[in-house]
Amino acid sequence: MQMITTIGLDIAKSVFQVHGVDAAGEVVIRRQLKRRYVLAFFQKLSPCLVGIEACASSHYWSRELQALGHTVRLMPPAYVKPYVKRQKNDMADAEAICEAVTRANMRFVPTKTPEQQSCLMLHRTRHLFIRQQTAVINSIRAHLAEFGIIAPVGRKGVTELLHVVADPSDKRVPEVARACLAALGTQLLRLKQQILEFDRMIMAWHRSNQTSKRLHYIPGVGPILATALVASVADPRTFRSGRNFSAWIGLVPKQHSSGGQGPARQHQQTRGPLSTQPVRGRSHSPSSATPRSTAPSIGPGSRRCWGGARPRSPPSRLPTRLRGWPGP
Repeated sequence: MQMITTIGLDIAKSVFQVHGVDAAGEVVIRRQLKRRYVLAFFQKLSPCLVGIEACASSHYWSRELQALGHTVRLMPPAYVKPYVKRQKNDMADAEAICEAVTRANMRFVPTKTPEQQSCLMLHRTRHLFIRQQTAVINSIRAHLAEFGIIAPVGRKGVTELLHVVADPSDKRVPEVARACLAALGTQLLRLKQQILEFDRMIMAWHRSNQTSKRLHYIPGVGPILATALVASVADPRTFRSGRNFSAWIGLVPKQHSSGGQGPARQHQQTRGPLSTQPVRGRSHSPSSATPRSTAPSIGPGSRRCWGGARPRSPPSRLPTRLRGWPGP
């Protein structure tokens, strides 16, 4: 058997797919593995490069394979997809992973520690409880509205509704409905207690982590955000600059480029017909799509919207796409 240098491992719940090649790129092994045989299979191999998609349970398998002496690289699934040569299946995915992990310009995902994953679980569980709390509050409001009982928006309004439910002398609520609403009220109180408990756990984790406490000194960054950043970013050195990091978390400036096309074509592809899109400021100035002499007269707000004097050309000279434009 030839020496295996690179393996693409497509992980799953029960059945894993392995695709291994040698130094020359020739396929050496292509087989399925049951979950209980994965570690035993890699124990018999010499240390090699293993590529895995960064998906559910990938960080666990990365830590286990690294403990066996292998070099493990996690990759975003979106970066692996272009290397799939045919229809999507386990064999094709494993082959694509094996091909992508050897690319020099591939971007890899650092392996998270169990502590980081535990902190992320704290945040996700707390967020789940918050969504459940919102759902219960909406249910209480909707049920009582069926009997004509409403309250102002906010916590105070929910408290007023719970007082109505707890008052047996209030005959506006039937007994069966009162029992259902009382159960929802009990569930709401339990969720609030669980959210407070998780807030305390997150605060304790924040105080025990030096990096999180350093982030807390940044204006606008509290314990919740600081712990989430520490748990989500395994290695900050992965980002070349602060701009790359801000783009990763979604803080990017507004895009004004058109991809090499005019604004009219850009609107048609991304936001529907231009005739249905209001123009605000100079962000979508139609100067490149429609000459100023043929721009439509849209009333008193035309100077603000078009950035110039009111056009004087008749509507009949307008392009078809701009006729009947309702204005901002």
